[in-house]
Amino acid sequence: PLVQSGGGPVQTGGSLTLSCGTSGYRPTDYCMAWFRQLEGKDREWVATISGIGRTSYADVVRGRFTVSRDKGLTILQMSNLQPEDTAVYYCAADYHRQQICPKEYPVWGQGTQVTVSS
Repeated sequence: PLVQSGGGPVQTGGSLTLSCGTSGYRPTDYCMAWFRQLEGKDREWVATISGIGRTSYADVVRGRFTVSRDKGLTILQMSNLQPEDTAVYYCAADYHRQQICPKEYPVWGQGTQVTVSS
């Protein structure tokens, strides 16, 4: 399983950082993605980082969110947050995929709430 940290309340225009890692040591040469679920809506993809560091973003967050890796953790840096970014954020991993990342993932974090107030 994946362990998430970060999140919480923030005002419009503010920034937050989410972290995600494994409970034990594991090299980070695999695909990992961030998803979010807004209240009453289906879970949506936010960003992906491949095992070789290639990143991709949903249009609604591109330019505001950055996914990266640091010391075994996968980081989602979120800036210029807006009320419509309020959601439960999940990280997900596929340990068997490195360069071409899937749309569906078998391993998930527990989720963390991000609430952006105006």
